[in-house]
Formats: sequence, C-alpha cells, structure tokens
Amino acid sequence: MPQQALLVMDVQQVVVDRFPDAEYLPRLGKAIDAARSAGVPVVYAVVGFRPGYPEVSARNKMFRGLVGAVARPAGDDRATQVHPDVAPAPGEPVVTKRRVSAFAGSDLDMLLRAGGIDHLVLTGIATSGVVLSTLRQAADLDFELTVLSDGCLDSDPEVHRVLTEKVFPMQAEVTTVDAWAAAL
Repeated sequence: MPQQALLVMDVQQVVVDRFPDAEYLPRLGKAIDAARSAGVPVVYAVVGFRPGYPEVSARNKMFRGLVGAVARPAGDDRATQVHPDVAPAPGEPVVTKRRVSAFAGSDLDMLLRAGGIDHLVLTGIATSGVVLSTLRQAADLDFELTVLSDGCLDSDPEVHRVLTEKVFPMQAEVTTVDAWAAAL
C-alpha cells in the first residue's frame, strides 16, 4: 500500500493575506487534522531566500518582482512562517524552496524518499503556482498523486476550475478534503 504524505505548500502568512478566503484555512486545517489522526505525515513547503536574494536572477520574471515584497529573506519570520491557523506540529518538517515547485531548491525529494513516501496529497496557494508546478515535477519523479481541490486556492476561480477539473486529473486523483479525510 502506498505511503502518503500531505503537502501543505505556500500557506505562509504573507501569501494567505494576498488570497482572502475566510473558509480556506479551516478547510485546510480539517485535512491536516485528518492526516495527523490517520498517521499520515504532514510536510510543509515555504518559499524563502537568503539575505540579499542571491537565488533570484534578474532574468526570473516572477521572482524578481517579489524581491523585498512578498518573498523576504529566510530570516524574516513573517515571510517564511506558516500561517498560525495551520502551523506545523512539533517534529513536522518544513522545507524551504527557492522557486515555484516545492522540489525546486529544497530537500523535499530526499526527505520523502527517506521516509518511504510514494504518494503525495497536494494542497496550497496557489493552484496555478506551487500546486501545478509541484504536481508536474512529482509526476515526473513517479510519485502517485492526489490533489485536494478545495485544499487549494487561486486568485482566479476559472483557472482553479480548469486545473482541477481538466488538467490535474491527467496525472492525479482529484478529490475534496471531506472525501479524502473520510477515506483515511
């Protein structure tokens, strides 16, 4: 039987503040609670950079605009801290990524493989960012994948719908927090 891990990605305070949805964090919290109760590891991924942003190239259109705005240096707790409503429990790993995918510039792959994880359950902000990029890379790394459609959030509801209804099902099972939690 595959060993699952719930990935909670880019749910940092500064990111959540940019995506107002009063129902999102309680729903995500339900998935986290269900995972913990079922013994499914919960792994967090946050985006962060060293002081001075040496990882950010002037050629990187997305990240060069974030320098000093949203993605502050890793030492700035406000930027890299997971929102307190869904914060990691003691001992739950938090990996720092340097790009959109949770695998890019982090030790996530090593951590998962060392733990015997071969099935990832994806959640996070944004559906068109970290979830899409991580799904694509995880599929190429031969992980089994599940996406919790209501455990993801995007600023564009139509983009979210197209991804969760048309794109993600080609590489992942797509379900809801409630359905996934009930199946554990």
